[in-house]
Amino acid sequence: MLPELDVDLAPFNTLALPGRAARYLAITAPGQLADGELAAARRFILGGGSNLVLTGDFDGLMLHMAIPGKRLLREDAEAWYIEAGAGENWHDFVQWTLAQGWPSLENLSLIPGTVGAAPIQNIGAYGLEVGELLHTVTAWDFEKRAFFALDRSICRFGYRDSVFKQEGWHLNGRIAITSVTFRLPKAWQPKLRYAELEQELAARRIAKPTPREVADSIIAIRQRKLPDPAVTPNAGSFFHNPVVDAARAAELAAAYPALPRYAQPDGRVKLAAGWLIEQAGWKGKSLGPVGMYEKQALVLINRGGATGADVRRTMAAVQDDVRMKFGVDLTPEPIFL
Repeated sequence: MLPELDVDLAPFNTLALPGRAARYLAITAPGQLADGELAAARRFILGGGSNLVLTGDFDGLMLHMAIPGKRLLREDAEAWYIEAGAGENWHDFVQWTLAQGWPSLENLSLIPGTVGAAPIQNIGAYGLEVGELLHTVTAWDFEKRAFFALDRSICRFGYRDSVFKQEGWHLNGRIAITSVTFRLPKAWQPKLRYAELEQELAARRIAKPTPREVADSIIAIRQRKLPDPAVTPNAGSFFHNPVVDAARAAELAAAYPALPRYAQPDGRVKLAAGWLIEQAGWKGKSLGPVGMYEKQALVLINRGGATGADVRRTMAAVQDDVRMKFGVDLTPEPIFL
Protein backbone atom coordinates (compact mmCIF):
# COMPACT_ATOMS: atom_id res chain seq x y z
CA MET A 1 0.00 0.00 0.00
CA LEU A 2 1.37 3.39 -1.02
CA PRO A 3 1.30 6.36 1.35
CA GLU A 4 -1.32 9.05 0.83
CA LEU A 5 0.03 12.49 -0.08
CA ASP A 6 -0.61 15.85 1.60
CA VAL A 7 -2.91 14.59 4.35
CA ASP A 8 -4.75 16.84 6.83
CA LEU A 9 -3.63 15.93 10.37
CA ALA A 10 -6.29 17.87 12.30
CA PRO A 11 -8.50 14.74 12.64
CA PHE A 12 -5.52 12.77 13.97
CA ASN A 13 -4.71 14.93 17.02
CA THR A 14 -7.10 15.46 19.91
CA LEU A 15 -6.17 19.16 20.22
CA ALA A 16 -7.52 19.57 16.66
CA LEU A 17 -4.50 21.66 15.68
CA PRO A 18 -3.86 22.36 11.99
CA GLY A 19 -1.08 20.67 10.08
CA ARG A 20 -0.50 18.46 7.08
CA ALA A 21 1.71 15.43 6.48
CA ALA A 22 3.62 15.21 3.22
CA ARG A 23 2.94 11.46 3.31
CA TYR A 24 0.66 9.35 5.49
CA LEU A 25 0.31 5.59 5.84
CA ALA A 26 -1.95 3.62 8.18
CA ILE A 27 -0.19 0.51 9.51
CA THR A 28 -2.76 -2.23 10.04
CA ALA A 29 -0.39 -5.23 10.01
CA PRO A 30 3.17 -5.56 11.37
CA GLY A 31 4.48 -6.86 8.03
CA GLN A 32 3.92 -3.47 6.39
CA LEU A 33 6.81 -2.07 8.42
CA ALA A 34 9.33 -4.26 6.59
CA ASP A 35 8.93 -2.21 3.41
CA GLY A 36 12.40 -0.84 2.66
CA GLU A 37 11.04 2.49 1.46
CA LEU A 38 9.69 3.25 4.93
CA ALA A 39 13.16 2.84 6.44
CA ALA A 40 14.62 5.48 4.15
CA ALA A 41 12.07 8.16 5.00
CA ARG A 42 11.97 10.70 7.81
CA ARG A 43 9.25 9.24 10.01
CA PHE A 44 6.95 10.00 12.89
CA ILE A 45 5.03 7.19 14.61
CA LEU A 46 1.47 8.31 15.38
CA GLY A 47 -0.86 6.62 17.84
CA GLY A 48 -4.12 8.20 18.98
CA GLY A 49 -2.76 11.74 18.74
CA SER A 50 -3.81 12.44 22.33
CA ASN A 51 -0.30 13.38 23.48
CA LEU A 52 0.72 15.50 20.50
CA VAL A 53 1.03 19.22 19.78
CA LEU A 54 1.29 19.94 16.07
CA THR A 55 3.33 23.07 15.46
CA GLY A 56 2.82 23.07 11.68
CA ASP A 57 3.20 20.79 8.69
CA PHE A 58 5.27 17.59 8.80
CA ASP A 59 7.42 17.12 5.71
CA GLY A 60 8.09 13.44 6.28
CA LEU A 61 6.15 10.18 6.49
CA MET A 62 3.46 9.88 9.16
CA LEU A 63 3.02 6.21 10.13
CA HIS A 64 -0.31 5.79 11.91
CA MET A 65 -0.20 2.65 14.04
CA ALA A 66 -3.62 1.02 13.60
CA ILE A 67 -2.79 -2.66 14.19
CA PRO A 68 -5.89 -4.33 15.69
CA GLY A 69 -6.38 -7.45 17.78
CA LYS A 70 -6.52 -8.61 21.38
CA ARG A 71 -6.33 -12.09 22.86
CA LEU A 72 -5.46 -14.21 25.86
CA LEU A 73 -1.96 -15.32 24.97
CA ARG A 74 -1.60 -17.79 27.83
CA GLU A 75 -2.14 -18.19 31.54
CA ASP A 76 -0.45 -19.86 34.47
CA ALA A 77 -1.37 -20.39 38.11
CA GLU A 78 -0.59 -16.77 38.97
CA ALA A 79 -1.59 -14.59 36.02
CA TRP A 80 -3.23 -14.06 32.65
CA TYR A 81 -1.05 -12.84 29.77
CA ILE A 82 -3.04 -10.60 27.42
CA GLU A 83 -1.71 -9.38 24.08
CA ALA A 84 -3.13 -6.38 22.21
CA GLY A 85 -2.26 -4.74 18.91
CA ALA A 86 -0.70 -1.28 19.03
CA GLY A 87 -3.71 0.31 17.35
CA GLU A 88 -6.30 -0.85 19.87
CA ASN A 89 -8.08 1.97 21.69
CA TRP A 90 -6.72 1.98 25.25
CA HIS A 91 -9.99 2.54 27.12
CA ASP A 92 -11.86 -0.02 25.03
CA PHE A 93 -9.09 -2.54 25.69
CA VAL A 94 -9.26 -1.99 29.47
CA GLN A 95 -13.05 -2.45 29.45
CA TRP A 96 -12.67 -5.63 27.39
CA THR A 97 -10.22 -7.14 29.90
CA LEU A 98 -12.72 -6.46 32.68
CA ALA A 99 -15.55 -8.02 30.68
CA GLN A 100 -13.40 -11.14 30.23
CA GLY A 101 -12.84 -11.39 33.99
CA TRP A 102 -9.19 -10.28 33.87
CA PRO A 103 -8.92 -7.29 36.24
CA SER A 104 -6.05 -4.99 37.28
CA LEU A 105 -6.08 -2.28 34.59
CA GLU A 106 -9.31 -0.68 35.84
CA ASN A 107 -7.58 2.36 37.40
CA LEU A 108 -6.43 3.34 33.91
CA SER A 109 -9.96 3.55 32.52
CA LEU A 110 -10.86 6.42 30.19
CA ILE A 111 -7.25 7.44 29.51
CA PRO A 112 -7.16 8.51 25.86
CA GLY A 113 -4.82 7.00 23.30
CA THR A 114 -3.81 3.60 22.01
CA VAL A 115 -2.29 0.45 23.49
CA GLY A 116 0.94 0.97 21.56
CA ALA A 117 1.48 4.46 22.96
CA ALA A 118 0.77 3.46 26.58
CA PRO A 119 4.24 2.12 27.44
CA ILE A 120 6.05 5.05 25.78
CA GLN A 121 4.54 7.52 28.23
CA ASN A 122 4.13 4.91 30.99
CA ILE A 123 0.59 6.18 31.40
CA GLY A 124 -0.77 6.28 34.91
CA ALA A 125 -3.69 7.37 37.06
CA TYR A 126 -5.15 6.79 40.51
CA GLY A 127 -2.11 5.02 41.93
CA LEU A 128 -1.29 2.75 38.98
CA GLU A 129 1.21 3.00 36.12
CA VAL A 130 0.95 0.75 33.08
CA GLY A 131 4.58 -0.35 33.48
CA GLU A 132 3.62 -2.22 36.65
CA LEU A 133 1.50 -4.65 34.63
CA LEU A 134 3.38 -4.73 31.34
CA HIS A 135 5.08 -8.03 30.46
CA THR A 136 6.61 -7.49 27.01
CA VAL A 137 6.57 -5.03 24.12
CA THR A 138 7.03 -6.21 20.53
CA ALA A 139 8.39 -3.64 18.10
CA TRP A 140 10.01 -3.10 14.70
CA ASP A 141 13.49 -1.56 14.54
CA PHE A 142 13.83 0.39 11.29
CA GLU A 143 17.65 0.54 11.55
CA LYS A 144 18.17 -3.17 12.17
CA ARG A 145 15.16 -4.07 9.99
CA ALA A 146 13.94 -6.66 12.48
CA PHE A 147 11.26 -7.29 15.07
CA PHE A 148 12.39 -7.55 18.67
CA ALA A 149 10.85 -7.90 22.13
CA LEU A 150 11.52 -5.89 25.26
CA ASP A 151 10.53 -7.24 28.64
CA ARG A 152 9.50 -5.00 31.51
CA SER A 153 13.01 -4.74 32.97
CA ILE A 154 14.45 -3.42 29.70
CA CYS A 155 11.74 -0.76 29.35
CA ARG A 156 13.29 1.33 32.18
CA PHE A 157 9.95 2.69 33.33
CA GLY A 158 9.79 5.86 35.42
CA TYR A 159 7.22 8.55 36.08
CA ARG A 160 5.75 9.23 32.59
CA ASP A 161 8.98 7.87 31.21
CA SER A 162 10.44 4.80 29.49
CA VAL A 163 13.36 3.64 27.37
CA PHE A 164 11.37 4.74 24.31
CA LYS A 165 11.59 8.35 25.47
CA GLN A 166 15.05 8.08 27.03
CA GLU A 167 16.51 6.89 23.72
CA GLY A 168 14.54 9.43 21.71
CA TRP A 169 12.74 6.73 19.73
CA HIS A 170 9.39 8.50 20.21
CA LEU A 171 10.81 11.44 18.24
CA ASN A 172 13.10 9.93 15.59
CA GLY A 173 10.77 7.16 14.43
CA ARG A 174 13.38 4.42 14.76
CA ILE A 175 11.10 2.08 16.74
CA ALA A 176 7.46 1.23 16.02
CA ILE A 177 5.62 -0.73 18.71
CA THR A 178 3.38 -3.36 17.12
CA SER A 179 1.89 -5.11 20.17
CA VAL A 180 1.98 -5.14 23.96
CA THR A 181 1.51 -8.07 26.33
CA PHE A 182 0.26 -7.49 29.87
CA ARG A 183 0.59 -9.74 32.90
CA LEU A 184 -2.61 -9.46 34.96
CA PRO A 185 -2.33 -11.24 38.33
CA LYS A 186 -5.10 -13.60 39.38
CA ALA A 187 -4.75 -12.47 43.01
CA TRP A 188 -6.46 -9.12 42.40
CA GLN A 189 -5.90 -6.32 44.87
CA PRO A 190 -7.77 -3.02 44.41
CA LYS A 191 -5.80 0.23 44.40
CA LEU A 192 -7.99 2.70 46.28
CA ARG A 193 -5.57 5.02 48.05
CA TYR A 194 -6.55 8.20 46.17
CA ALA A 195 -8.92 10.35 48.25
CA GLU A 196 -11.01 11.25 45.20
CA LEU A 197 -11.63 7.58 44.46
CA GLU A 198 -12.38 6.77 48.09
CA GLN A 199 -14.93 9.59 48.17
CA GLU A 200 -16.62 8.39 44.99
CA LEU A 201 -16.93 4.84 46.31
CA ALA A 202 -18.25 6.12 49.62
CA ALA A 203 -20.86 8.21 47.81
CA ARG A 204 -21.93 5.04 46.01
CA ARG A 205 -22.00 3.20 49.37
CA ILE A 206 -19.48 0.64 48.17
CA ALA A 207 -17.18 -0.65 50.92
CA LYS A 208 -15.61 -3.57 49.05
CA PRO A 209 -15.64 -2.71 45.35
CA THR A 210 -15.35 -5.14 42.49
CA PRO A 211 -12.99 -4.30 39.60
CA ARG A 212 -16.02 -3.17 37.58
CA GLU A 213 -17.12 -0.83 40.38
CA VAL A 214 -13.64 0.66 40.61
CA ALA A 215 -13.63 1.25 36.84
CA ASP A 216 -17.11 2.78 36.88
CA SER A 217 -16.15 5.12 39.71
CA ILE A 218 -13.00 6.29 37.93
CA ILE A 219 -14.90 6.78 34.68
CA ALA A 220 -17.47 8.91 36.52
CA ILE A 221 -14.76 11.03 38.16
CA ARG A 222 -12.92 11.60 34.89
CA GLN A 223 -16.11 12.43 32.98
CA ARG A 224 -17.06 15.04 35.57
CA LYS A 225 -13.76 16.90 35.50
CA LEU A 226 -12.21 16.23 32.08
CA PRO A 227 -13.50 17.49 28.73
CA ASP A 228 -14.44 15.15 25.89
CA PRO A 229 -11.93 15.83 23.06
CA ALA A 230 -14.75 15.37 20.52
CA VAL A 231 -16.49 18.40 22.06
CA THR A 232 -13.61 20.42 23.53
CA PRO A 233 -10.28 19.64 21.86
CA ASN A 234 -7.58 18.87 24.42
CA ALA A 235 -4.58 16.64 25.09
CA GLY A 236 -5.53 15.51 28.58
CA SER A 237 -3.17 16.38 31.42
CA PHE A 238 -0.78 18.84 29.82
CA PHE A 239 1.96 19.08 32.46
CA HIS A 240 3.84 16.49 34.49
CA ASN A 241 3.32 16.59 38.23
CA PRO A 242 6.66 18.07 39.34
CA VAL A 243 8.88 16.06 41.66
CA VAL A 244 11.03 18.03 44.11
CA ASP A 245 13.45 17.13 46.90
CA ALA A 246 12.11 16.66 50.41
CA ALA A 247 13.54 19.93 51.72
CA ARG A 248 11.87 21.98 48.98
CA ALA A 249 8.59 20.12 49.52
CA ALA A 250 8.73 20.93 53.24
CA GLU A 251 9.27 24.63 52.48
CA LEU A 252 6.30 24.68 50.12
CA ALA A 253 4.10 22.75 52.58
CA ALA A 254 4.91 25.28 55.32
CA ALA A 255 3.90 28.16 53.05
CA TYR A 256 0.95 26.35 51.43
CA PRO A 257 -0.46 23.69 53.83
CA ALA A 258 -3.19 22.68 51.35
CA LEU A 259 -0.69 21.74 48.63
CA PRO A 260 -1.31 18.08 47.66
CA ARG A 261 1.96 16.13 47.81
CA TYR A 262 2.94 12.49 47.48
CA ALA A 263 6.09 10.90 48.90
CA GLN A 264 8.12 8.96 46.34
CA PRO A 265 10.20 5.79 46.89
CA ASP A 266 13.45 7.72 46.31
CA GLY A 267 12.67 10.22 49.09
CA ARG A 268 11.55 13.02 46.80
CA VAL A 269 8.02 14.40 46.77
CA LYS A 270 5.56 14.69 43.87
CA LEU A 271 3.44 17.85 43.77
CA ALA A 272 0.03 18.27 42.14
CA ALA A 273 0.57 20.37 39.01
CA GLY A 274 -3.15 21.08 38.67
CA TRP A 275 -3.25 22.64 42.15
CA LEU A 276 -0.20 24.80 41.40
CA ILE A 277 -1.76 26.00 38.13
CA GLU A 278 -5.08 26.76 39.80
CA GLN A 279 -3.42 28.70 42.61
CA ALA A 280 -1.47 30.68 40.03
CA GLY A 281 -4.79 31.88 38.65
CA TRP A 282 -5.03 29.82 35.48
CA LYS A 283 -8.08 27.63 36.12
CA GLY A 284 -10.58 28.64 33.42
CA LYS A 285 -8.25 31.37 32.12
CA SER A 286 -7.32 31.73 28.45
CA LEU A 287 -4.71 33.46 26.36
CA GLY A 288 -6.28 33.86 22.95
CA PRO A 289 -7.91 30.61 21.78
CA VAL A 290 -5.99 28.39 24.25
CA GLY A 291 -6.67 28.10 27.95
CA MET A 292 -6.74 25.85 30.99
CA TYR A 293 -10.01 23.99 31.54
CA GLU A 294 -12.43 25.46 34.07
CA LYS A 295 -13.09 22.10 35.76
CA GLN A 296 -9.49 20.86 35.85
CA ALA A 297 -6.63 23.36 35.63
CA LEU A 298 -4.16 20.70 34.45
CA VAL A 299 -5.95 20.29 31.12
CA LEU A 300 -5.06 22.67 28.28
CA ILE A 301 -7.88 23.18 25.78
CA ASN A 302 -8.36 24.58 22.29
CA ARG A 303 -11.38 26.89 22.47
CA GLY A 304 -11.47 27.07 18.68
CA GLY A 305 -9.11 27.89 15.84
CA ALA A 306 -5.88 27.49 17.81
CA THR A 307 -2.48 26.72 16.30
CA GLY A 308 0.60 25.11 17.77
CA ALA A 309 2.04 28.59 18.32
CA ASP A 310 -1.00 29.51 20.42
CA VAL A 311 -0.43 26.42 22.56
CA ARG A 312 3.21 27.36 23.09
CA ARG A 313 2.26 30.88 24.20
CA THR A 314 -0.27 29.69 26.78
CA MET A 315 2.07 26.94 27.99
CA ALA A 316 4.89 29.44 28.54
CA ALA A 317 2.59 31.88 30.36
CA VAL A 318 1.38 29.16 32.74
CA GLN A 319 4.95 27.99 33.38
CA ASP A 320 6.09 31.55 34.10
CA ASP A 321 3.29 32.23 36.59
CA VAL A 322 3.77 28.93 38.46
CA ARG A 323 7.53 29.50 38.60
CA MET A 324 7.06 33.05 39.89
CA LYS A 325 4.59 32.01 42.63
CA PHE A 326 6.08 28.69 43.75
CA GLY A 327 9.61 28.48 42.34
CA VAL A 328 8.64 25.21 40.63
CA ASP A 329 9.19 24.36 36.96
CA LEU A 330 6.44 22.61 35.01
CA THR A 331 7.32 20.29 32.15
CA PRO A 332 4.80 19.57 29.36
CA GLU A 333 3.70 15.98 28.78
CA PRO A 334 2.90 16.10 25.02
CA ILE A 335 5.31 15.75 22.14
CA PHE A 336 5.76 18.89 20.04
CA LEU A 337 6.05 18.13 16.34
